Amino acid sequence: MFLNSRTPQLPTREQALTGRPEPAFAVPDRHTVLGNPLLGPYPEGLEVADFGMGCFWGAERKFWQLPAGVWTTLVGYQGGYTENPTYEEVCSGRTGHTEAVRVVYDPRVTSYGRLLRTFWESHNPTQGFRQGNDVGTQYRSAIYTHSAAQAATAEASREAYQKVLTASGHGTISTEILPAEGRAFYPAEAYHQQYLDKNPAGYCGIGGTGVELGDPFETNWGVSCPTGIAPAPESADQ
Repeated sequence: MFLNSRTPQLPTREQALTGRPEPAFAVPDRHTVLGNPLLGPYPEGLEVADFGMGCFWGAERKFWQLPAGVWTTLVGYQGGYTENPTYEEVCSGRTGHTEAVRVVYDPRVTSYGRLLRTFWESHNPTQGFRQGNDVGTQYRSAIYTHSAAQAATAEASREAYQKVLTASGHGTISTEILPAEGRAFYPAEAYHQQYLDKNPAGYCGIGGTGVELGDPFETNWGVSCPTGIAPAPESADQ
C-alpha cells in the first residue's frame, strides 16, 4: 500500500486505462481458511455482498472471521472502468476501481444487516479517498448492491450510522452505495487472496471509528433512530 501526498481524483471513463479482455493472472481455487471455492457459480441459496473499506487485506479478514454464515470471501477491484486490471494499474489511480471484498454468505444463517454492521464498524467511512495512512481513490468506502433489498438495507444502515457518528463528533459519511450491476468485480492476484492468513503479521491498514452500529436483529432501521447503538468515547485510526 502507499501514501500519496496529492489529492486523489477519480478518472473519467475516457481517462481510464483500457485493461484487457481476459485476466492477466490465475486465481486460487479455494479459500485458505474456509476451504470453499473462491469463484462462482456458488451453491444455490447463497447470496453475494460487495464492500470497499480501504486496504482489502484487513477488510477481507473481518468477514472470514465472522462466527457463522460466511461461505467464502475474496478480494478484488470494483467500481471503475478498466477491464481485468492488475494491482499496479489500480494503484496508479487510473482505473477508477476501489479495493473490494466479495462476501458469499448464507442468508439462512446470517443476514446482510450483520455484514453491514461489520462493514461500518471496521473502517472509517468519513475519509473520502483515504483510509488511515492509505491515500488514493482505491481506498474509498463503497457498497455495491445485488438487489433492491440490499440497496434499501444499505441506505437505511448508512442513515442510522450517520446519526451516531454525528453524535460522536465525526464527519459526513462518504461511502458510495451503487448497484453492482454494470460494475464488474475483478478478482485480485493470488498473493492478495487471504493475505493475512498467509502473512499473520502482515500490514493491516483499516481501523474503525470506535462507534458501534448495534445488532441488526434488534434494530429497526429506516423507521426511527435505531436502538442498541453505543458510541465510543474516543475514535482513532489504526
